[in-house]
Amino acid sequence: MLAPKKVKHRKQMRGRRTGLAYRGSTVSFGEYAIMATECGWITSRQIEASRIAITRTMKRQGKVWIRIFPDKPVTQKPAETRMGKGKGAPEYWVAVVKPGRIMFEIDGVDLTTAKEAFRLAGHKLPIGTKMIAREGVEL
Repeated sequence: MLAPKKVKHRKQMRGRRTGLAYRGSTVSFGEYAIMATECGWITSRQIEASRIAITRTMKRQGKVWIRIFPDKPVTQKPAETRMGKGKGAPEYWVAVVKPGRIMFEIDGVDLTTAKEAFRLAGHKLPIGTKMIAREGVEL
């Protein structure tokens, strides 16, 4: 599971999930990529499940890049706890994703394999996605 080694603040506020992604919105490393079409939080478990789905479909050929990292802590209070008594303990980590953000990139596979890999990876994610290609590469 992905998680940061060290953070400046142990607990963060939730924040807003509005706007578009300007950074990380172009295909930089591979030929094909999966892009977010909605905003949301992607947990480290969902990132790992998507990565496994992609690598299994590619059958150890090609290369995968993960372009998102879960660096936001999400806290939860214990079950059956009364209101008050402060904020809960950090439970898991999420990556904040906005529309237009590239989440995964792959290279070294043909178009049909890439489509199938990203179709399976999209089912593991809680937001809408679409597949795009680097400029000059046909879809």
